[in-house]
Amino acid sequence: MSDAVKVGFAPFAVSPRGIVVAFCDEQLKLGAAAVKALGAATETVKRAAAANQFKGKSGAALDILAPEGLKAERLIVIGTGKPSELKEKDFLKFGGVAAGKLTSANRSMTVIAELPEGAMTAEQAAAIATGIRLRAYKFDRYKTKKKDEDGAVRADVSIAVADAAAAKRAFAPNSFTVDGVNLARELVNEPPNVLYPEEFARRASQLRKLGVSVEVLDVKAMTKLGMGALLGVAQGSARPGRTVIMRWNGGKKNEAPVAFVGKGVCFDTGGISIKSAGGMEDMKGDMGGAACVVGLMHALAARKARVNAVGAIGLVENMPDGNAQRPGDIVTSMSGQTIEIINTDAEGRLVLADVLWYVAKKFKPKFMVDLATLTGAIMVALGTDHAGMFSNNDELAERLAKVGLQTGEKVWRMPLGPEYDKQIDSQFADMKNTGGRNGGSITAAQFLQRFVDGTPWAHLDIAGTAMGAPKTDTNQSWGSGYGVRLLERLVSEYYEKK
Repeated sequence: MSDAVKVGFAPFAVSPRGIVVAFCDEQLKLGAAAVKALGAATETVKRAAAANQFKGKSGAALDILAPEGLKAERLIVIGTGKPSELKEKDFLKFGGVAAGKLTSANRSMTVIAELPEGAMTAEQAAAIATGIRLRAYKFDRYKTKKKDEDGAVRADVSIAVADAAAAKRAFAPNSFTVDGVNLARELVNEPPNVLYPEEFARRASQLRKLGVSVEVLDVKAMTKLGMGALLGVAQGSARPGRTVIMRWNGGKKNEAPVAFVGKGVCFDTGGISIKSAGGMEDMKGDMGGAACVVGLMHALAARKARVNAVGAIGLVENMPDGNAQRPGDIVTSMSGQTIEIINTDAEGRLVLADVLWYVAKKFKPKFMVDLATLTGAIMVALGTDHAGMFSNNDELAERLAKVGLQTGEKVWRMPLGPEYDKQIDSQFADMKNTGGRNGGSITAAQFLQRFVDGTPWAHLDIAGTAMGAPKTDTNQSWGSGYGVRLLERLVSEYYEKK
C-alpha cells in the first residue's frame, strides 16, 4: 500500500525548505501567523495573484515557485472562499489540494493551518491532515518501469497549528479511518488473478491482529446452512466461494450489534448471461461493497470503537463454465424462499440475500447496512456523485443522509414499495432475480428487502461511487474506498457509547 506521506503537527512555524502552504479568502487576506511567517513574500502573493487572476475561490490554488522573500522552494496559497460558506468537508478538500502539489521530488511541506480570520480549530487542522493522507494514496505495486509522474511521493508534512497537541488528538481517529479507506482501495484495485474469494478471506482474516473475531465459512459450511443463492453464483468458478464474518466487540456485553454486509463478487463475467467484452476488466471491482466492510471494520477496531459491530461479506466469482447456473434454474435461499434465475448477471443480490438473512437471524442487529456495486441502473439515475440509498427505516435513512453530507460521501434516497413487487414475482418460484429494465435499481433493492426479516435496514448501491468514479481532490485512485468514512461517521455519531 503506497502511503509514504507522513503527517505531523507543530506550533506555528515555517520551515525555510520545501513547500509552504497558506490560506487566503476572496479578498486575498492571509492570517496573522501566515503574514508573519511569509514576511516580504506577502507582496509576492499579491503580484502573483494579479498575474494569474487568482481570486481565492474555495479550493483554488496559487502556486509560486522560488518565492521572493521566502527561503522555500514553493509557496502554495489555497483559497477558502467565503467564510460563511465553509463546511467540514471543505477542509478535507484543502488538504487534498495541498497534497496534490507534492511530487516525487519533494521531501517536506509545511501547512500553516490558519484561516484569514484566525487560527483553525483542532478538528479543522485534523481534517486537512486527513485530506492530505487520502489524496496521497497511490496503487503502483505492479509497475516495474515508472515514469517520473508514477514515482511514489515521499514527504514529511508538518501542519503548523495553534494547538498542536489538540490537533494530534483530533487526528488520531481520522488516521485510523484513512487506513481503513486505503485498505478498501487496495482491495478494489487488486487484479482478479491475485484477489479471489480465498485470498480475500485471508486478507480479511488479518483483522484478527486488531482484536477482530473472524470466522470464514467454506462451501461445506455454507451448504450445511442452506446458502443456495450464494452457492448458485459461485458454482461456475474453479475458485470456491467464501463467507466471512467479522466481529468487533467494543460495546456493552450482550448489547445488540450494528451490522454491515458487503457484496464481494471478486470477478463478474455475468456468468452464462455473459457481459460484453468492452470494459469487462472493470469487473474486478465488483467487490467494492465487501472491500468497504473490511475497511470499516479495520477503522472501528484500530481506534477501539465503543460499539459492537458485525461485518459480513459474501465472496464469489461469477464465471460461465459447464457447471455454472443457467437462466431458468431455481435455487433455494437460506431463508427457504425460492428464486428463479432469469439473468445470471443479476448475481450480487443472490449473494447478499443469504448473507443478509444469516446476519439478521444469527446476530439480531440494531440495523443492517449493505453495500453493493449492484446495478448500472443507479448510475443512470444518479451518476457518480451519489450512492443510491434504499431503506425500510426513516431514522436510519435520515442519519445516513446527514453523515453523507458531512463526509462528502453522499447518498440519495430512492423509493421502495409493494407496487414494485409484481416486477420480481415469478410464476415458477417465490421470486425472480431480476425485474427487467425499468426501475432496475429499485427492484433489486425490493428483492433484498425480502431477506432482512424486518430488521431496520438500508441498502447502498455504490456502483457509481466505489470504482472508476471521476477523481476528486481527496481521491486519485480507481478504487475510491467509498463508504468507509460514511459508515464510520454513522457509528461514531449515533451508535457508539459516549
